[in-house]
Amino acid sequence: MADETRSKIIQENPIGEGLNDFRASFNSVCNDAGIACSPDALQQLSQEDLQNLALDLLSTLQTLRASRLLRSRGSTKNLFGDILRLTSTVNSDDFELDCIKPLLRSALADDVDDALIWDQVYRAVTENTPPSRPSASSLLQQTPWLHNTSSFANSSEYRQDVDRVLKLELGPLYVGLRHFRKTFFGSVAGLEAASEAVFKKCKEGSSPLFDNNKGWSAWPKDADQDGVLSWFANLYEQLVAFAEEYKSTPSRHRRPLAQPNKPIRGSTGERKLDIGFVSDPDAGKDSRCRWSQILVPGELKNNPSADIASKAWLDLGRYAREVLAAQDTRRFVLGFTICGSLMRVWEFDRLGGIASEQFNINQDGLQFVSTILGFLWMNEEQLGFDPTITTERSDTAGRDRRFITINRKGQTERLVIDKLMIRAPCIAGRATTCWKAYREDDPRTPLVVKDSWQYTEREEEGELLKEATEKGVVNVARYYHHETVFVRNEADDIRSNVRGGLNITDAKNYRPGRSVLPPSRSDARKGRSGSAAGIKRSPSQTGAALPPNKRSCSSSATNASSNALPNRVHRRTVVRDYGIPIYKASSRSALLAALEGCINGHESLHRAGFLHRDISINNLLINEDRDGSSWPSFLIDLDLAIKERRESPSGAQGKTGTRAFMSIGALLGEQHSFMHDLESFFWVLFWICIHYDAQGKGIGLTAFDNWNYKNDDELARSKKGEIADEGDFLKNAGENFTPHYQPLIRWVNRLRRKVFPNGARWKKPEPELYSYMKDILREARKDPAVLADG
Repeated sequence: MADETRSKIIQENPIGEGLNDFRASFNSVCNDAGIACSPDALQQLSQEDLQNLALDLLSTLQTLRASRLLRSRGSTKNLFGDILRLTSTVNSDDFELDCIKPLLRSALADDVDDALIWDQVYRAVTENTPPSRPSASSLLQQTPWLHNTSSFANSSEYRQDVDRVLKLELGPLYVGLRHFRKTFFGSVAGLEAASEAVFKKCKEGSSPLFDNNKGWSAWPKDADQDGVLSWFANLYEQLVAFAEEYKSTPSRHRRPLAQPNKPIRGSTGERKLDIGFVSDPDAGKDSRCRWSQILVPGELKNNPSADIASKAWLDLGRYAREVLAAQDTRRFVLGFTICGSLMRVWEFDRLGGIASEQFNINQDGLQFVSTILGFLWMNEEQLGFDPTITTERSDTAGRDRRFITINRKGQTERLVIDKLMIRAPCIAGRATTCWKAYREDDPRTPLVVKDSWQYTEREEEGELLKEATEKGVVNVARYYHHETVFVRNEADDIRSNVRGGLNITDAKNYRPGRSVLPPSRSDARKGRSGSAAGIKRSPSQTGAALPPNKRSCSSSATNASSNALPNRVHRRTVVRDYGIPIYKASSRSALLAALEGCINGHESLHRAGFLHRDISINNLLINEDRDGSSWPSFLIDLDLAIKERRESPSGAQGKTGTRAFMSIGALLGEQHSFMHDLESFFWVLFWICIHYDAQGKGIGLTAFDNWNYKNDDELARSKKGEIADEGDFLKNAGENFTPHYQPLIRWVNRLRRKVFPNGARWKKPEPELYSYMKDILREARKDPAVLADG
């Protein structure tokens, strides 16, 4: 009966053209490798290409309706769940790719046999997916783990490592949105008329720049990179000259940059940019630009078939991540890809990436002209900068000051941004940014302003902080103010504001079931839809003077199915405590005291009914100033905190954090408890002792860098191996702890004994573990070896 049911499901839900994108990806890989595009090519491709193809195929299979109807071979809900787990296994470094080649061959066969393909899927998930540990009921209160590129700690950010995680972070990239152009270019003053006039000039004369039958003159036939860059540079100058009479303000403060072989400065890993627009009027082929100057990144490919997720789209996403990380007031990034003569315009934000319909620049010259002029003429808000952060010249020396205006207790306050503290280097996610600031009328009292993009289902961090402060919680950043950011008099969310109502369900490659959320209890309780509706307006965020219809196009944004789609809203929280990460402590003793204070803060928070759930080196702060305005050490970031007695999970789609500090139990899917956070304190100290010298000086790449990229099971096994045996732990610590932290080996080992009794995890909650850990840290501070020169 089971086989009959399976056959019926497969027959009623044919694959059809569902594998076309995967096949196009395969053909592109083969063309780049210079080999024939046949299933036999699988034997000639590199391991990296095979792994990427396998991940592309599994991602495609997940989108097919049959995967959600076919029964699971394990303990998951359906075959879709099995494929998800297999994807994680394939993404690991030690997966044997020969195991999945039969499935790849079946998907590449000339005559697609649906039954054979699904049989190969079942065989692959049965042979290669580890058994599930936690039961469904044990995960009711859990938030799904979402690994993104902001979770790297002390990482070298090699491209192959970043790309694996970036693919997961971005999720499906949606292309072919019909109203994309109107949404992002429609409010550029005079653009449409000027573009038509400029394009008309391009077609005039005996040797026109554009011919209706041939396209652009001087366009390189094979679309090679150097030829396209040279063509673009020459054409740009002519387009700007033609357009000058139609623009009241000059556009010469912006220039294209073409340096495909010269790294752009300002990134952790070495990154190059094919082409883009920069905020440097003098930029040329010999200029050394920084990512902070890149306004619009672009990616060139000579092959039209590279217009796919694993090629041009991912490359442009990598550039967008660098731009967002380097520009602390950037809300989103516009960019473009040109593959052969096929162009798309892109927008990357905290939900991922979307793109316009594809067009041929040699057939639709007007759209190309309009795109280039649009990038040149857009104001800063239209390019994605935050208009609620204003800049003023503050002194005769011409130095600028940046301000944020808030309305607190019925009074308007201007907060002066003193300096950037941290900017999470990611695209999709919370994208936390923190600035040190002060009230304009009280420059001596430090404040910290935190911006982040939260799922609308989550409880606001500001509300949790306010409640914790009112309950007298100690050693946790104290509440000052919080609000939802408003831009153009609307709550600044992704779907309605940033994307102007564009609906991903209208995308050419949208398939139901990809990145869709079920309706959550908190939506019903708070009266929220998938948009930012129902959010109380902050009177301080009035927006900038733009036409009210800047994002006028709403493509079916209000239909019922869209309410299940994810959304993020821009929130701002201000606290009264300022510090620096504890790894920058002035001495070993100061570090230990700060860690003790943070554990004390966690215990106080726990007693007040909150669980932090994101203990990491950047969330434990120290303040060694003696003015008394801030806690000497304290916890920050309650973004992922929960009230421990709540009735149900938040319903939000993903959880982010720093993988290196996750407890073993959390990696294995256990219900998160205060015991997991206490284990994370141990891993924070362990990591600091390996990666930093005195006063937070990083030592560079270590053997533990791969903790950022391992899957959950692998990382759990690695951590178990570090702590299971005392002799091995002491040996490894002696080899890996920096000279500055060698005196802490015996004390970190004593913590290990308490956090992992007999080399294993606690089997039940032990509230006394707080005291055990603090006693050891306090005793360590008395050790003469710890006190000496450090």
